[in-house]
This record gives sequence, C-alpha cells and structure tokens, in this order.
Amino acid sequence: MATITTAQFRKGIFIEFKDEPHQIVDMQFVNPGKGGAFIRTKLKSVKSGRVQDFTFKSGESAVEVMVETHEMQYLYKEGESYVFMDNRSYEQYQIPKPMLGDFISFLKPNDVYQVLIHGDDAIGIRFPKKVYLKVTEAEEGARGNTVSGGGTKLVTVETGLKISVPLFIKSGDTVAIDPETGEYLERA
Repeated sequence: MATITTAQFRKGIFIEFKDEPHQIVDMQFVNPGKGGAFIRTKLKSVKSGRVQDFTFKSGESAVEVMVETHEMQYLYKEGESYVFMDNRSYEQYQIPKPMLGDFISFLKPNDVYQVLIHGDDAIGIRFPKKVYLKVTEAEEGARGNTVSGGGTKLVTVETGLKISVPLFIKSGDTVAIDPETGEYLERA
C-alpha cells in the first residue's frame, strides 16, 4: 500500500479512510480567494456501499488501497447479492447489491465484466463506457418519425430498465447505453 497526496487523487481510486477501504466516486478541487486550497470528495465505503462527503486539505496524504481487476462472468442473483465466476480459477464471488448501485440495471447473465478484487473479496465492477442491450418493449412511433425527427419515447430493455430513446427505435433493436448516466447513445 502506497501513500499518495491529494494531488494524486483521481475518480475511481481506492484509499484507506477511517480504517476502511473507500472509493473516490467524485472530487472537486477548490481554491478559495482566502485560505488554503482543499479537495472535496465523495467517498464510497467498500463494505457498506454508503457514500459520504469528506474534505481533504491540499497536500494531505492518504494510503492507496491496491485493487486487482479480474475478468468474471455474471451468473445469477442470490438474495441481495450478485454471483460472479472468475474465468481462470472458476472461483465464485458474491457482490452485495449496495456495492453495485445503479449498475445492476445493466447486468446480463453470462456476460463478462471487469470485477474489482480487494484481498479475498469482490468489491465492485468496472463497467465499460457503453453497454449493449436489446429492446424488448417499444411503442410504435408515428408515421414520419425519422432520425432527424427529434422526439423521444420510453422503451424497456432486456434487463427491465426503462430508457428514453429516439422515436425510430423499435422492439428487437439493440441500443448502446452509457451505464454512468443511463442515457441512450446509439443504435447498435
């Protein structure tokens, strides 16, 4: 475990905070006219999934927690946990629902994901920039709806998630979605 300063803080890294590993999910550098600069952060607990705000003075240090990434296949949901299997060792890991947050809406059984491992525990997922999901329910658009039409409608994708898409998308189409925002990106 290496010690890092606030200048090395980045979204997504893991640090030791109050004797527990936390992930920096958001941060903002603030340099007021009077007084010293500081870093406002949102830290997500690896154990509970709870997010809390904390302010670090500029130049303060923290211990960076080493996290490994393994390719794992999502198998199924068991109670309040999601079960993944390591593709190399065939070991199974459970990730509690709070650690996945809103990303559970994008999980498809049998798909492979980058799972974050700390010690012997799976602590989260590194999602790709785009997730491709098939539209299962879509209302028919009115005649004349084209790519340049500008309107949107709500559709349901294969995981049960409802998203807003352009009017030309129909049932059976595959769409690309940004898992960070949950927004439609393009038709695949």
